Amino acid sequence: MTGHASDFETMLTAMRPTLHRYCARMTGSAVDGEDIVQEAMLKALTARGSVGPLDNPRGWLFRIAHNAALDFLRRRRHAPQPHTEEDLDMVAAPDTPDPDIATASLRTFLRLPAFQRSAVILKDVLGHSLDEISAITGTSEPAAKSALQRGRARLREMAAEPDDIELPMLSDAMRARLVAYVEGFKVGDFDAVRAMLADDVKLDLVAKLQKRGKGEIAEYYGRYAASEQWAFAAGTVDGRAAMLVYDREVSLNAPAYFVALDFDGDRVSSIHDFLFARYAMEGITVHVVDRP
Repeated sequence: MTGHASDFETMLTAMRPTLHRYCARMTGSAVDGEDIVQEAMLKALTARGSVGPLDNPRGWLFRIAHNAALDFLRRRRHAPQPHTEEDLDMVAAPDTPDPDIATASLRTFLRLPAFQRSAVILKDVLGHSLDEISAITGTSEPAAKSALQRGRARLREMAAEPDDIELPMLSDAMRARLVAYVEGFKVGDFDAVRAMLADDVKLDLVAKLQKRGKGEIAEYYGRYAASEQWAFAAGTVDGRAAMLVYDREVSLNAPAYFVALDFDGDRVSSIHDFLFARYAMEGITVHVVDRP
C-alpha cells in the first residue's frame, strides 16, 4: 500500500469486524477479542511509517493480530502447542471453507490447540488460502494444512458431543451487583447507576471512543436516559457479566448488542459497550439472568 495515512486508517476501520471474527475465536471471548483488535490496530498505526511499501497490507495486519492473540494466550497461560514438521499429518485438507465449522461458538474454538484454531478460523471462517495462512502464522504450508485437517476433525467430534457443558455461573454477589446496575437502566435511575461506578472507571464505547473517570462519562448515561428505544436484561456473554440490550423496534427475544462489565468489589471498574460494534454478537454464548 502506497497511499496516504488516511487511506490506511480507512482500511483499518473497514477490516475491524473481520479482525474481530478472528481474534474473538482465538481467545474464546468477544470482549477479549476486541481488546486484541485494538492492540493490533495501534501496533499497525505505530509501525506503518517504518515498514515501507506493503504489497499485502491486509495480510500484514492479520499477522500483527495473530501475534497479538498468541501473546494474549501466553499471558493467560494458554501457550500455543508446539508443532514440528516430523509430526505432521499429511492427509490433504480440502481447499474450500467448511461452512458448518464457521458457525461454531467462540468457546468451541477455544478447545482447540492455538495453531489448529488459527488455521481453522483463517480458512473456514475468513476464507484464506493455505498460502495466506502459512504467511500469517509464520509456518510452512504443509504445517498449515496439517493443522487445518486436525482442527476440522476435532471440531466435528465436538459437534457430535452433547451440548451440556455450561460456562461458570455468576456468584450470588456478582449477580446481585449486575442486576442492580441493570435495574437502574430499566427504571431510568441513572443516579443510582453512577453511584455504582469506581472513581477511575474505564469506558470503551467500542469503535467510537474511550474515556476514564466518573466525571468524564456523564454524557454516556445521558444518551441512554434520553432514549426509549432500548430494553435491558442482566446476563452473561461467554461467561462474563453483561447487560444485554434489546431493540424494542426489532425484538425482545434476542439482544441487539451487549455491554460487558467488570467489577472491583461493589464498584463497576470497566464498561465495554458494543452499541457501535454489533459484529461482536456473532458466535457468542448468551445466558439471561433477568429478563427485559
